[in-house]
Amino acid sequence: MQLYIWRHPKPKQVHGLCFGQSEVAVDRRKIKRLANQIDSYTKKHQLPKQIYVSPLQRSMQVGLYLQQLGFDCQIDERLMETNFGDWEGKPWSKISKDGIDKWCDDFAHFAPAGGENLTQLFERVRAWLKIRKIEEAKPKAPILAVGHAGWITTAKMVCAGKEVPSQAKDWPRPVGYCQLSVLEF
Repeated sequence: MQLYIWRHPKPKQVHGLCFGQSEVAVDRRKIKRLANQIDSYTKKHQLPKQIYVSPLQRSMQVGLYLQQLGFDCQIDERLMETNFGDWEGKPWSKISKDGIDKWCDDFAHFAPAGGENLTQLFERVRAWLKIRKIEEAKPKAPILAVGHAGWITTAKMVCAGKEVPSQAKDWPRPVGYCQLSVLEF
């Protein structure tokens, strides 16, 4: 199966901020621009007008706009970005060096208090991909989604058969805002 997943538009005023599952504002023009881009791509490639989005506004608003263009929009919590727990909404510069060091040293298993670790994110992504593969009516029907950088990076690694990285240096660069990734799973 193929997963066509676009990263959400760039949020406003987030430079230097840890914002995994925090709600952050996105310019409405950027929301509409991405939705129109997805709609055009879908028409050009004759893809189904069904899209999965996370409940975070930067993803969900794209899906709601696509609904106005005739898409079936499914909101799924499993598509959410990593939960950074106590670090959510804080500037990275205000998070303790000790905390960052612990995270980098045990990248697969460390989580800030109340957050999720990378192993948990991998499990969540694998579960979503498996369910999509089972639940889709047509075994090879493409799936469209709007997601988040960490989720997309994880999905790419899962689809490539890679394990959870144990060190931060092994984490790939994130996809760009509004960038499309096409994955086989």
